Amino acid sequence: MLSEFHETAKVPERCVPFALSTNRSIQAVPFGKRVAQRFDRPQVSEAVRYHGIHSMPDHIVVAIDGPAGAGKSTIARRIAAALGAVYIDTGAMYRAVALLALRAGVPLDDAAALEPLALAADIRFEPGSTRVFLNGEDVTAAIREPGVSPAASKVSAIPVVRRVLVAMQRRMAAGESVVMEGRDIGTVVFPEARVKIFLDADAAVRAARRVRELEAKGQSPSAAEVEREIHERDLRDSTRADSPLVCAPDAVRVDTTGLSLEEVQRVILEIIRKRLAAAG
Repeated sequence: MLSEFHETAKVPERCVPFALSTNRSIQAVPFGKRVAQRFDRPQVSEAVRYHGIHSMPDHIVVAIDGPAGAGKSTIARRIAAALGAVYIDTGAMYRAVALLALRAGVPLDDAAALEPLALAADIRFEPGSTRVFLNGEDVTAAIREPGVSPAASKVSAIPVVRRVLVAMQRRMAAGESVVMEGRDIGTVVFPEARVKIFLDADAAVRAARRVRELEAKGQSPSAAEVEREIHERDLRDSTRADSPLVCAPDAVRVDTTGLSLEEVQRVILEIIRKRLAAAG
């Protein structure tokens, strides 16, 4: 019986792990199809009402941070749809800037050249879908190409790029209830967010999920290579000087290693219910 989440990564001690009780044995389950939905006004679904969330504030930020492959995008889309909130994928924004740099032949460590690219980037998310547009072009598939991921990691380490995109992310969330996922949402973008989640999982499990995702797209990735890239990404993200990947002191750490998507969603909805109740 699983009584609590496994401790798999070193995070600040004040980042509180969340305990989940269940009456059955749990096996690692690949995350399912991604879902997105947007409403004109925040309104909770019947499934969320079951969790005790009967109404939503006019403006709430749910910040979901964590390393690559932890399942942030998948679960954030589901939570946003359930809450009637806007979903914002900040990782896609860094991928979009990286794509611009790769196409323009701009060195990924050239801050002076990257700044105007970031400032000129018009990044939009299509409500109710997973599509991402960059300067009017649908780049949903292009930003997920193998070479873009490591480029995005390098671009995201450039302070001026982060400043430009953080400002853009704050504008996107102005006056909206949002579920925003990334690596510095609860620490930098919205340090005052009412709900902060740090989503984590064992590196080998995260790599396996990534392999399944790539195989579903018709690619034949090397499991060992994918896991190596996961470890390298973790190191870059957690040791960069500007906005490193850390668990905010007031975030709740959720380890998804042995949990299904539905179980992770249940845990996060329970955290949201408790935070909303505590806020009155």
